[in-house]
Amino acid sequence: MFEWLVEPFQFEFMQRALIVAVSAALVCGVLSSWLVLLGWSLLGDAVSHAVLPGVVLAYMLGLPFAVGATVLAFIAVGLIGRVRTTTIVREDAAIGVVFTSLFAFGLVLISRYPSQIDLTHVLFGNILGVQTSDAIQVVALSLSVLVILLVLRRDLTLFAFDKGQVNALGKNVSLLSAVLLGALALTSVAALQAVGVILVVALLITPGATALLWTKRFTHMLWIAPVVGVSSAFVGITVSFYADVASGATIVLMLGVHFLAAYVCGPRQRWGIALRRYMVKLRHRRAVATAVVE
Repeated sequence: MFEWLVEPFQFEFMQRALIVAVSAALVCGVLSSWLVLLGWSLLGDAVSHAVLPGVVLAYMLGLPFAVGATVLAFIAVGLIGRVRTTTIVREDAAIGVVFTSLFAFGLVLISRYPSQIDLTHVLFGNILGVQTSDAIQVVALSLSVLVILLVLRRDLTLFAFDKGQVNALGKNVSLLSAVLLGALALTSVAALQAVGVILVVALLITPGATALLWTKRFTHMLWIAPVVGVSSAFVGITVSFYADVASGATIVLMLGVHFLAAYVCGPRQRWGIALRRYMVKLRHRRAVATAVVE
């Protein structure tokens, strides 16, 4: 009955693709909950684009893409922080200047060495072409970040809601901020192989934004967002196999479908509230009708 669900994953390249996509979506879902609450969506977009020159340089030097991407991700975070703290430029402007400059630098490198770099794979991912070594890197990065986030989840949650309380408890606000920025950098690298530079931000933001429409409790967001990400990864890869379309883009499209469902039916939305009220009235009418018949 459900043979069509497992049929695509009889192939090794599909198994590797699923492992990479699920690993990246899982850690992105967890991290996105904090990014949405902190208003760091633009920062996630910046880091995901700023890693491009690192990826290009890694390809040119024959190094694993994760090495170059990780280095540039941390450089981008450091540059944004430096510009923000040493100038009168606001944070959003600092982010825009740094990530567009680094992204443009990556495009210049690609145009200079076009024979060595596949622009499509870098920008939009090549999840079906993932090798075993790349899959191991993605899984290792994802699990490392996930463990850190779960171990520090209470402190990070307090940091997201009330930085003053963090200071009052004697905890280091700067350290917690650095942990989240480092997690963002590593997570961007992990998701890069799944959906490419341009679409990484969707994995980093959409699950958390979707979860926020379903619940107002942060503890619930921490499991709803990963479920949204992982289910989108599985469905996206399966649909792309049968429809013969781009896997990374299909995964992101499934994230958009999740968000649309939450937008229309979410209990925190106007339509969701109206739907709940209608269902309550419907149950009440059925109860009255049953009582009259009896």
